[in-house]
Amino acid sequence: CVGTIAPNIRVEIIEISDETIEQWTAAKPLAQGEIGEICVQGLVVTTEYKEEPNHTKMAKMYDGDKIWHRMGDVGYIDTEGRLWFCGRKKHRVVCADGETLFPVPCEAIFNLHDAVERSALVGVNGEPVIIIECASDSSLSDAELTSALLRLAAQNHLTEKITRVLYHSSFPVDVRHNAKIDRPKLAVWAANE
Repeated sequence: CVGTIAPNIRVEIIEISDETIEQWTAAKPLAQGEIGEICVQGLVVTTEYKEEPNHTKMAKMYDGDKIWHRMGDVGYIDTEGRLWFCGRKKHRVVCADGETLFPVPCEAIFNLHDAVERSALVGVNGEPVIIIECASDSSLSDAELTSALLRLAAQNHLTEKITRVLYHSSFPVDVRHNAKIDRPKLAVWAANE
């Protein structure tokens, strides 16, 4: 939960699209509680990415004299008006059957296990795969932990489609932040495991 929306900022959740949406009227707003792309509009929203016209084109929608910014994040607004973050749009996993899984809610379930330091959801050819970085004090074997995690996954509708667990000793991270997991790099690694 990110929290409530700041004063003088409008937040809308729109249907996820990887295409350019030039005009706000072409966006498809979603109902409360539905996961989609987070869009913001207000005086603090920038008009462009400096000297990056392609980024500007993908991220900005025009609504008369107002500009909406597509955050590239997915989430939803709950019945109390709070904004929930579910991950980056580009990190979502579209399963072979068309269902979409979002990293943050899925990973939160696996991260509850004491032997898990952190986890990362990736997609490999339409299959959702959870990658685990084990806690340094874990005494469980990979087989024991896999069994426990698959039982945990099967108990929740958000993770029941996840039936493959891989282990990585140290997740690659975005060099700018040293905390954001580099899921695309992990997806490539998982495809070769």
